[in-house]
Amino acid sequence: VSGDMEWFVRDRFGMFIHWGLYAAAARHEWVRHAEEIPNDAYEKYFKTFDPDLYDPKAWARAAKAAGMRYFVMTTKHHEGFCLWDSDETDYKAPNTPAGRDLIREAVDAFRAEGLKVGFYYSLIDWHHPDFTIDPLHPLRNHPDAQKMNAGRDMARYREYMRRQVRELL
Repeated sequence: VSGDMEWFVRDRFGMFIHWGLYAAAARHEWVRHAEEIPNDAYEKYFKTFDPDLYDPKAWARAAKAAGMRYFVMTTKHHEGFCLWDSDETDYKAPNTPAGRDLIREAVDAFRAEGLKVGFYYSLIDWHHPDFTIDPLHPLRNHPDAQKMNAGRDMARYREYMRRQVRELL
């Protein structure tokens, strides 16, 4: 590796851990969108979510050994499921068979290895009752989508989102 590239690897290399409840579906993170899965049908993944191979200490050691300087982890993807113990929702990892705050474990493990921490937080939330059914929403083609949008309030959703971001910060 040339001196210029060595600096890039040493100072800019990081890990993006992109996962969530959708991992239980074992297809992809946009599974709810692609297959138009409503909340009640998606609930089976929530009821059984228990990532038995989740080992942030091992991941942090491996990241450090590979020369990584930071990691970024999904905290909440479009499905609305929170990997941390949010006070704003019951739709979170501690309320699944996993039974714990998975983000805290990762943050503690990566910081213990001297790596910086970053969060990915989706602005979209298909689970939240105030998030509008738009062209990307899993219920976009539901025959009652327009009626289902009645009463949804994106201003309330934005406040919810801001409170969750404050929790993460």
